[in-house]
Amino acid sequence: MRTQPRFLTPLEVAQSFILTGKQKAHLPFDKMLVLGILAGVYIGFGAHLATVVATGPCDYFGLKRLLVGAAFSVGLMLVLVPGAELFTGNNLLSVSLCSGQVSKGAVLRNWGIVYLGNLVGSLLLAFIVAYGSGLLDGEVGATALKLAAAKTSPDAVAGLSHNYMFFFRAIGCNWLVCLAVMMAVASRDIVSKIWSCFFPIMAFVASGFEHCVANMYFIPAGIFAKAFPKAVELSGLAPTQLDGLNWGSMWTQNLISVTLGNMLAGAVFVGVAYYYVYCRGRSSGAD
Repeated sequence: MRTQPRFLTPLEVAQSFILTGKQKAHLPFDKMLVLGILAGVYIGFGAHLATVVATGPCDYFGLKRLLVGAAFSVGLMLVLVPGAELFTGNNLLSVSLCSGQVSKGAVLRNWGIVYLGNLVGSLLLAFIVAYGSGLLDGEVGATALKLAAAKTSPDAVAGLSHNYMFFFRAIGCNWLVCLAVMMAVASRDIVSKIWSCFFPIMAFVASGFEHCVANMYFIPAGIFAKAFPKAVELSGLAPTQLDGLNWGSMWTQNLISVTLGNMLAGAVFVGVAYYYVYCRGRSSGAD
């Protein structure tokens, strides 16, 4: 008796994205938005946990980053196992677009609605954590402030502008995120899906890469934490740094460049690349 493979091959995974992308692109508006909101909340859970783990002294820089990345990976596990719509993962709709199964308009509609939903969900959780739970009134709030300020600082490093650096950090991030999604799709059981999420996500966080949906939580959490004097005092941030952390800088110093970098990596470096290798010139069976 022939045994069933324990995972999908790269060919099967790439071709499965054609049908999956077609289904995602044609979800009704209300369901797509709700699933987008849920994904924003789920990534926010991982981001808040990562903030807690990052709080406090640690003599080993790399080890601390490793632990923070391990904590954050919970977010993608919650997205992929229970099911939700995450903008960065949905950049893989480029596979369906290249195959002719969905139109450009349908892809842009999905990306726009899901991005909005992710933003709403992230803001909702940041508000709950800040003003509902009181968890940001103290050391964790100070960490949230420092993380957010670092993500919106216009300072240049080695002659490179802030937005330039964050664009390329975003490329590294979503390259790994979309590979994590592909590995999870290849898995046939929950444990394998969890491990598929864990390693690439831990790697992108520990490496210092940038994720637009994660930043939809990190930066608002820092902005909300400015309302707590104890968190501000413990953060040690200068008044100019605090003033520079605001709703405008969230977009101009981070989300715009990070979103574009995430899109390039997910849609082109992963989606188009795997479409070309495994789907171009083959029958997808999705018609």
